Amino acid sequence: MIKFNYKYIFIVILASVLQSCKEDIPEVATLPIVTPSGLDENAGTWKSVLAINTATIPVPAPQSISSAAYQTELQELVTLASSRTSQQTAIANFWAAGSVVRWNEIARDLVAKYNVAPAVGAPANPSKPFANPPFAARLYALLSVAQYDALVATWKFKYQFNRPSPSTTASGIQLIGSSAALPSYPAEQAVVAEASRKVLEFLFPAEKEFLQAKADENMLSRKWAGANTQSDLDAGKIIGTSVANIAINRLKGDRMKNAADPNKTYLTYFNINETTVPTPWKSLEIPERAGMLPLYGLVKTWYDSTSVYATQPPPPPAVGSSEFMKDLEEVRKISDDRSREQWRIADFWADGAGTYTPPGHWNKIAQDLIVKSGFNEVRTARTFALMNRAVMDAGIICWYTKYKYYIPRPSQIDPKIKTATGIPNFPSYTSGHASFSGVAAILLGHIFPDRASDLLRQADEAALSRLYGGIHYRFDNDKGKESGMKIGQLAIAWAQADGAN
Repeated sequence: MIKFNYKYIFIVILASVLQSCKEDIPEVATLPIVTPSGLDENAGTWKSVLAINTATIPVPAPQSISSAAYQTELQELVTLASSRTSQQTAIANFWAAGSVVRWNEIARDLVAKYNVAPAVGAPANPSKPFANPPFAARLYALLSVAQYDALVATWKFKYQFNRPSPSTTASGIQLIGSSAALPSYPAEQAVVAEASRKVLEFLFPAEKEFLQAKADENMLSRKWAGANTQSDLDAGKIIGTSVANIAINRLKGDRMKNAADPNKTYLTYFNINETTVPTPWKSLEIPERAGMLPLYGLVKTWYDSTSVYATQPPPPPAVGSSEFMKDLEEVRKISDDRSREQWRIADFWADGAGTYTPPGHWNKIAQDLIVKSGFNEVRTARTFALMNRAVMDAGIICWYTKYKYYIPRPSQIDPKIKTATGIPNFPSYTSGHASFSGVAAILLGHIFPDRASDLLRQADEAALSRLYGGIHYRFDNDKGKESGMKIGQLAIAWAQADGAN
């Protein structure tokens, strides 16, 4: 489902304004123009994640709509919106599907592009990061938080200044997307474009030109759509920049820079008795590679750290115990006679190299639900921010557990096991897929209760896919999903108190 064929397209835009990026980015989906199901007029009072103080964001009061300056802006908008070409209309339609959704797509595609392991022994290259699942989970969380907090601030300013939509004050504007009832100042899509550009550029510095071009395109599309004047867009950029800077500063201090130290594992870091693992995990890659991000389990959590770490799974069955051997035998039995359906499930949820990873898979699932529900920008951002913070925290606990217990992969114990997918380069217990899926399904089920049972079914299938693939024991999946679901409940508690319900 999420394996890209790398046939790339670019949206052509006026050459005098933007230049296409030469970097290859996978094609994004055709989505309907969003018709918001509600405006969420009180969203400016919702709880922000980074405790944003809007008094520190230098958004100027807008000019009166009767002022000469605004009338000049309005006339520019009328001219652009009434004479837009078919190409300009297509671009306006593209972004009218929702700026948060589109930037989430861009982020997923960048993850897929960079989700390629470097050569063994190659030095780290900050301009070309390895977008593995933990990296991706962190990226999606930071991006979503920056978008959400910036939009909460935007809604506060919108209803403080209450500038009406240009389409309600000038004739000749055929509005594309958005809602004429939503105040236009500051422009919400400009906020998202600038915040997203800055966050993604920080993580993918080699994509600077591409990201700037997409942000410029996003903002210009709002003029072609007849939705926002230049001053609306300028005010939005101020908010996006201010909040993105706060988010990036949080990123710099989250301890991720220590996660890849190949000379440390939990066995050495916490002086754990190594005899508790009589057959410790080892890399099965050829040539052998250091385990992926051994100290990711110490990265700063988004939800309350004490509560998050309290979800740690219990110790796994001892290697060689009857319980362990029973689950190992199950893996071998499946591998000896894997059904076509088991192959399909293993492949569907594989999310390996060149894909946007398991966290990205759940972002796509969330996107589909958001689009069908007609969420506005701020409610869309809230959904992604709630889920992606929880998904990252589930990954942190999963990695903490992996390197604490150092359980070997099934095929390390029984080399006759034939795997249906690549063998990840880190210990087995617990399953990252099960952890990510359990937390995402629980949180999304809270937001979309009519889909809760189907989401749990998908989480069960995602967990089972790793057993069917021959790379996890059943106890890896069961305990990983259980831990993830507990973290999902922490996210639900946050959601119930953020003022948005």
